[in-house]
Amino acid sequence: MRRLIVLLGMLCLLAACAHHAPAPAVALPALRLAPAALGKPLAVQQRLHFEFGAQQRDLDALLEVDAQEVRLAVQALGQSGVRLQWDGREMRQQRAPWLPPAVRGERVLDDLQFALWPVDAVRGALPAEWRVEDDGHERRLLRDGTAWLVLIREAPDRLRLRNLAEGYALDIQTVGGEPAP
Repeated sequence: MRRLIVLLGMLCLLAACAHHAPAPAVALPALRLAPAALGKPLAVQQRLHFEFGAQQRDLDALLEVDAQEVRLAVQALGQSGVRLQWDGREMRQQRAPWLPPAVRGERVLDDLQFALWPVDAVRGALPAEWRVEDDGHERRLLRDGTAWLVLIREAPDRLRLRNLAEGYALDIQTVGGEPAP
């Protein structure tokens, strides 16, 4: 759930900053984990704060996960930005016309799954040159000893994701429902 929210937050930030975004330092691997791999159903409302350089955005997200599907809706200033559905095989997106093409649902899904799915599921989806470490407080995605994606669990209802490859950070606060695992 956090991974999807992170991905959506990134999408919204990229929408605002896409014309200024440099090429990523490294291409992060796609996870594409099955919804059932989360291990339990989830339904939460979250407040997102996205930072990309000097730009900042606040967003609201609704996330639902069951064994069959991940559903995510993100709004900014009362306007729907993205609706995303992932069934483990196919992703469906509805995007606001104001979102630039550079904002990709695939990245949102990957961030969400990195943040919320069990570490063993993430580990099993990684290419050989990547590894994930998780000490219960911090989760890091590494390549050649360098961390490119870092999740910090600040509190049961607060997460911070830093994408060092693409240069953004996302704060996630659960404001309704049960905090993510």
